[in-house]
Amino acid sequence: MAGKSFTKSAEQLQPDPRYGSKIVSKFMNCLMFDGKKSVAQRVFYDAMDIVASKIKDVEPLEVFETALNNVKPAIEVRSKRIGGQNYQVPMQVNRKRQQSLAIRWILLAVRGGTGSPTSQRLAAELMAAYKREGTAMQTRTNVHRMADANKAFAHFAW
Repeated sequence: MAGKSFTKSAEQLQPDPRYGSKIVSKFMNCLMFDGKKSVAQRVFYDAMDIVASKIKDVEPLEVFETALNNVKPAIEVRSKRIGGQNYQVPMQVNRKRQQSLAIRWILLAVRGGTGSPTSQRLAAELMAAYKREGTAMQTRTNVHRMADANKAFAHFAW
């Protein structure tokens, strides 16, 4: 058993029942509260139904994947301590972190809104991200702007 890890890895992640997609399954796991997967599934699938009714010419799964890809950041700033000073150093973001940041930002935008059901807020945020608008896209833009502003410290990245 040496070298075996008991954490749930990407290989153990089962595809979701409706679309057969592992990324959808991962998104639902992040959406889930208190281990209530059935509630997370219902919220996600209701949101996909809303997306399908609003955007007729595109598959809802394609809208979801495009929205996720639009929100993924290409670059971010990391704090580095050099010579007693902290610098915000712009660095490339690896694919796994891009995906997790995109999911996190979309869910933060969804949970930040109030008033309407979660499935409606999720559908609205996904459609906004699909059109390169919305709160999650604003977060991505701010991260890119911060990295651009700190380009002078790029030589500290190693």
